[in-house]
Amino acid sequence: MDQTPQRLTGAETVMACCAAAGMPAIFGVPGGGSSLDLIAAAKRQGIPFVLARTEGGAGIMAAALAELTHRPVGLLTTRGPGVSNAANAMANAALERAPVILFADGFPAAEARFTTHQWFDQAAMMAPVTSARLLTQEVPAGEATCAALQAALAAPCGPAYLELPGDVAGGAAAPAPEFRWPELPPPDAATIAAARRMIAQAQRPAVVIGLEATLPARAAATRALVEALGAPALVTYKAKGVVPDRHPLFGGVFTGGEAEAPLLHEADLIILLGADPVEFIGQAWRYAAPVLDFATAPRRLDYTPPALALHGAWEAAAEELAGTCPARPWPAGEVARRRQVWADSLRNTAGGNRGMAPSEIVTTTQAALSGHPRVAVDAGAHMFPCTSFWECFAPGDLLISNGLATMGYALPAAIAAAWHDPARGALAFTGDGGLMMCLGELATAAAMKLNLTVVVFNDALLSLIDIKKGARDLPDGALDWPEADFAQVMRGMGGAAWRVTDAAGLRAALAEAEATPGPRLIDVRTDPSSYPAQIKALRG
Repeated sequence: MDQTPQRLTGAETVMACCAAAGMPAIFGVPGGGSSLDLIAAAKRQGIPFVLARTEGGAGIMAAALAELTHRPVGLLTTRGPGVSNAANAMANAALERAPVILFADGFPAAEARFTTHQWFDQAAMMAPVTSARLLTQEVPAGEATCAALQAALAAPCGPAYLELPGDVAGGAAAPAPEFRWPELPPPDAATIAAARRMIAQAQRPAVVIGLEATLPARAAATRALVEALGAPALVTYKAKGVVPDRHPLFGGVFTGGEAEAPLLHEADLIILLGADPVEFIGQAWRYAAPVLDFATAPRRLDYTPPALALHGAWEAAAEELAGTCPARPWPAGEVARRRQVWADSLRNTAGGNRGMAPSEIVTTTQAALSGHPRVAVDAGAHMFPCTSFWECFAPGDLLISNGLATMGYALPAAIAAAWHDPARGALAFTGDGGLMMCLGELATAAAMKLNLTVVVFNDALLSLIDIKKGARDLPDGALDWPEADFAQVMRGMGGAAWRVTDAAGLRAALAEAEATPGPRLIDVRTDPSSYPAQIKALRG
């Protein structure tokens, strides 16, 4: 028997470190160079590789899975155009606080001395949207990988860039150093005591819950504090489900706009629990009440300086305060009344024979489904009824690009969610414009035979931008296009599909879709006429 020890390669060292960090998958579009070595090494470590049709789609899949698992997820690309095509996905991961590791092919040392074909400074390109850029041409592969992972997982989380040329991937390498997860210290006792005094002095506190609260321990501590206080809780888009929509203290969705203002104007203390400023729209802060801010790390809060900030593992402070702060319940029925006013102000109505009202599409879909799929929502005007009227029961029930708000998000994110939890499956709510930006990923869903339903809000228009045009005289075709038949496209990709124009047709299509294996698409003619009033009510 051959007792010769196997040579450890750079690719194997990289993937051993990723396995130690609990990486659940790598998504990507491979090329030459290091790509195939990394995929083979990942397989030996038990890390699946999922082939996407686009680098941008693969990166969104990676970010969505990172949010669902709270683990670092890989994005693999070839060099040059592979890296540049991933730029939007990396910007998305940066602004969604998702720990995505971009494994990029690079130029071997011998080739780098003379090559110009496909060459540009890839690390420099990624500098604005990554927390670290590690080049294995300069740092040993294992050491570079551990550093990239730790940077991505440090608070606040975000993506990191790791460049691995083919000669390093296939060459001999030293074992990786032991990977250690970054640890957050709890807030200090004096700051917690100061927070307790602030809460004790308030008569009508209100809570705003954000993306950091989706971690299971933080979600539990957040609910405990909300319930102990008896205070109304608003959630950002990304925190939907931390306090369920049907919870008696659920106050609606917080964006920084107008819809939630009537409730928050009544508050004499606003408690931010993991609400990242990247989640707020670009409008001035509207409230005079002091702000108590719970965050994993210091950050710029230009909207309003907090009166007090607790940094670190803030769930420990929330837990302690839940057990020691006095209850501050609002008058009986007040939260429910405010919540109803909020919902009523945002509901869409149909304006003729152009199709279904957007909020009706959402509520009809949820009522018709027998299961409870995770939902991914694209950017565009349809995201307002989706995030307002899709009921969530737990963190991760709804996925959305809120920090970057990139179109082309819903389908790749839903693919990741359906792959992650096949029994539960996933639903993508997407506009027609957003779907056109990632259309090839329908083929990915079909090839993977995913339990996935795509609902297309088809109005043949960039509705949100059309609203913003105001009185500008734009040329024909600047904001609209001929109506596309997405059902026909889906069938061509290998999935099942339907076209509908009303609620009865949507219910019938959903019933057939639930009985159909594999991915399916429902193309819904949508009436955009009520979007302007909805957005006015939401944002002011």
